[in-house]
Amino acid sequence: MTTHPPLLPESPRETPPASSLASPRGNLLGTSLALAIYFALAKLILHLLTNGRYGYARDELYFLACGEHLDWGYVDFAPMVALIAKASRALLGDSLHAIRFLPAVAGAAKVLLTGLIARELGGRRFAVALACLSALLAPVYLAIDTPLTMNPFEPLCWMGCAYAVLLAVNREDPKFLLWVGLCSGLGLENKHSMVFFGFALVVGLLLSPQRRFFRNKWIWIAGALALALFLPNLIWEVRHHWPTIEALSNVKQTHKNLDRPPLQFIAQQILMMHPAIILVWGAGLWFFFRPDGKRYRVLGWTFVVLFALMMAIQGKGYYLAPAYPMLLAAGGVLWERLLGDGPRLAWIKFALPALLVLTALPALPFVLPVLPVETLLRYQTALGVRPPLTEVAHTGPLPENLGDMFGWPEMLATVAEVYHRLPPAQRAKTAILAGNYGQAAAVDFFGPRYGLPKAISAHQSYYLWGPRDYTGESMILLQWNRADAERICTSVEDGPRLDPPYAMAEEHFTVLVCRGTKRPLQELWPSLKLWN
Repeated sequence: MTTHPPLLPESPRETPPASSLASPRGNLLGTSLALAIYFALAKLILHLLTNGRYGYARDELYFLACGEHLDWGYVDFAPMVALIAKASRALLGDSLHAIRFLPAVAGAAKVLLTGLIARELGGRRFAVALACLSALLAPVYLAIDTPLTMNPFEPLCWMGCAYAVLLAVNREDPKFLLWVGLCSGLGLENKHSMVFFGFALVVGLLLSPQRRFFRNKWIWIAGALALALFLPNLIWEVRHHWPTIEALSNVKQTHKNLDRPPLQFIAQQILMMHPAIILVWGAGLWFFFRPDGKRYRVLGWTFVVLFALMMAIQGKGYYLAPAYPMLLAAGGVLWERLLGDGPRLAWIKFALPALLVLTALPALPFVLPVLPVETLLRYQTALGVRPPLTEVAHTGPLPENLGDMFGWPEMLATVAEVYHRLPPAQRAKTAILAGNYGQAAAVDFFGPRYGLPKAISAHQSYYLWGPRDYTGESMILLQWNRADAERICTSVEDGPRLDPPYAMAEEHFTVLVCRGTKRPLQELWPSLKLWN
């Protein structure tokens, strides 16, 4: 008979059912793996039922535009999401449901992976159910798993690494570390913040008994694999003189993002994961530093180092979100251990999940498009809730994740009205010069149905695509103030004012018509560059 370490089986094989969630032994439908699948399916269904409401988000329009300009890199993000956008649009179409299908699948996979990590840590039914329920209800995950961005896929890369490390530890087989290399390489092509998780994981290994892995060839092969997968994007960055670093530097210098002192950063973590769920992820962090969690302490140190890094660089709160599933998994395991199998504390096994559900439900309208927008505004006012800020000037009546879905129909209708009023000869030479990538991408996506040409913009990756064939003889300017327009144009005419009621602040502006630039647009283009 195989002997396991106390309390913690080395593999995720089912142990005799002991929790209140137990079902007849041998019944596959009641296993901890089946529970993880059920919660993942619930997560998928929730998003499929809600992700067709409101409108297209600013960033997902941008990524769809980048999908028409496939490359190994972009100014402000790694290349994978553009490829996903291109493939999704080709295979599924470009309706809201279609382009948000893969993010929903990624969100469901995150819940499943949380359950798998809990099983690998020795968890049984209750541990897996509590961990998966927490991952399902966390507001930050409900928010990021709706639109098409790189964020739904980021936790899969981070937690894929964590799961592979657990497999290597439990099986005592360093070959599993190859999966760390694969997940890290794909993670770097998805989002550059994978660097922070990789650094934290290395420090975690060095601070734990698993430092012995560094004496094994497989960890170095894994590192080489990660570098090989990242190399195309790295070469792109070098060839383009490190645009991502330049953009990040500009963000820092202009104080575009809100600077949060340590206590505010900690408070933001609690709020984005939901205050009640700290009972789970807080317990998970404790688990890794308890004697019975020593075997897996590498993950505890990884989180601590990552937390300190994000606090030090004053990153946005959600930057740390991909690391929490491993804490939720460990928290489920610890609660299962503390409650035991006896009847005395069995009520907590029902009370704790009920508490998570009942306290998380009121937050749903702020992270998912479940209410009519007017109802949401009244609900927000009744609760006295103010939309949280992540950027100094990115404000609006709605939370940013929802507010970014509004304003595009009003903008397109107004731009089309201005464009089609121009004399035909002038119209043929007229460029639509947008102040930010969201407006340019909205014109690119919706423009054909309004008879509009593709837009140009000097913001982010649009700058690299240049002014197309436009000379500057005639331009419609979006989100330009008059002083800046007069600096480059020979004459400027005010057009209609845009004030969409639910959109973010930058979508409120007066459309301007520029008649002739003082220098050819190709010559002006470098001076218009805006990377932030």
